[in-house]
Amino acid sequence: MHFNTSTVTRYKSSVTNNTRNLAELVSSEQHEVAKVTEMIHTASLIHDDLIDSASVRRGKTSTYKAFGHREAVLGGDFILTHSSRLLARIGDTRVIAVLSQVIEDLIHGEMMQLSTNSDDDDKRFQAYLTKTYRKTASLIANSCKAVAMLTVPTLSQRHIDDMYDFGKHLGMAFQLIDDVLDFVTDEAKLGKPSGADLQMGIATGPVLFAAQRYPELNTILLRQFSLDGDTERALELVQQSDGVGQTRMLAEFHFQAAQRCLFQFRDSLSRKALLHVAANFLQRDR
Repeated sequence: MHFNTSTVTRYKSSVTNNTRNLAELVSSEQHEVAKVTEMIHTASLIHDDLIDSASVRRGKTSTYKAFGHREAVLGGDFILTHSSRLLARIGDTRVIAVLSQVIEDLIHGEMMQLSTNSDDDDKRFQAYLTKTYRKTASLIANSCKAVAMLTVPTLSQRHIDDMYDFGKHLGMAFQLIDDVLDFVTDEAKLGKPSGADLQMGIATGPVLFAAQRYPELNTILLRQFSLDGDTERALELVQQSDGVGQTRMLAEFHFQAAQRCLFQFRDSLSRKALLHVAANFLQRDR
């Protein structure tokens, strides 16, 4: 199987690992949650590249390009199946339900991305945020929640909710910055074509914020960049607007919310590590 262990993937793994270290004791079940999280994430990337026809993932050839469409589908399915076996081995129905929700959210998020744009600005932006949660933040949020559920001694429901909220806000901040980088980072550093989402007709934060200033963008969005020159014109309007800056501000809002969740826990090396990882999410340039 072809794996691409990117810096981003390692960041997401470190969130789950340090979440479990907030506990006084680290259980074998928490180790299993970390494995399941990593496998769900890897499978989702394999399938995502196939759906998007993305030939490159973080500077490396995507799985379907390296081995073929059928092999990528089956490879992703195999990893998901194995993650389900590991999940069953944990034996906690609460954790099984929480991590199964991640897979459901990933599918719903992908379906939302494939659907047509609304002609209502507010609904379109809310759909973007919901899709962002389902495709990215749900994995981190529910993984943190699952680890918190297995903590010994048992955490209060308030602290379990704090860990879920931490992961949710961190995941939202991560994806918002990812959407910014699609416009401001060169292809060599980003590891994929810059403006890739725009070229696929996907409207992210910078575009949606720009559309609030330039109504012309709304027309382009509704026809899903289908005419010649639509992508170039949309990019031009984004660059003329403060869409990138507004998206960064929204990411900063979620980062600060994630920090507040962590401050509900006692000071420790693991809490410091999580704060450091969160800051790296916000400051990364690839």
